[in-house]
Amino acid sequence: MTNIRVLIADDQVMVRQGFTVLLDAEPGIEVVGQAVDGADAVAQVAEVRPDVVLMDIRMPGLGGIEATRRLTEPPDARVRVLILTTFDLDEYVYEALRAGAAGFLLKDASAAELAHAVRVVATGDALLAPAVTRRLITEFARLTRTPRAPLRDRVGGLTERETEVLSLIAQGLSNAEIAERLVVAEQTVKTHVGRILTKLALRDRTQAAVFAYESGLVRPTAP
Repeated sequence: MTNIRVLIADDQVMVRQGFTVLLDAEPGIEVVGQAVDGADAVAQVAEVRPDVVLMDIRMPGLGGIEATRRLTEPPDARVRVLILTTFDLDEYVYEALRAGAAGFLLKDASAAELAHAVRVVATGDALLAPAVTRRLITEFARLTRTPRAPLRDRVGGLTERETEVLSLIAQGLSNAEIAERLVVAEQTVKTHVGRILTKLALRDRTQAAVFAYESGLVRPTAP
């Protein structure tokens, strides 16, 4: 089985080296590069072709948000970006998710949490399950303006069941949890998710969750 190739982008050498040691000790994961900032990350992705980039947000020069946008914006982009942050309510994380990040992870995560996050996003899924991620998306959605009409109109193109699945994705539920909630097969949920992403022209579940909040389909709840 081919190893998951990981690039670590952080301006702190201790963070890069520490994560490299942790990930290289995990079976099926290989760190193929370390970048000192966003521009370096973009350049190295083109060279070493990683599956996942662990991207710090706050770096000198080209920051993590713009680097994430450049890496994920091309239609044929295959790399997945996992945002690294020190604070679970970092003001920039929500923008990073909108820019195309597949999820985010706190820098004090354990080795097991780090490896799990890499494996989750490498499979094409989004890291939305942790309660802290739900809290972040909810909190920043609260700060957005009134639902944008064009986005709301796009929701109208979904079936009733697809709309229901989208709202559950935004709440942070996994496919298995959605299947249990709706009493359907997990494969059925995967089919619905695929159709939702296609109809709304979204990249992954993370963007689907953000879309659900910004369109007004899902309303933020009190913490």
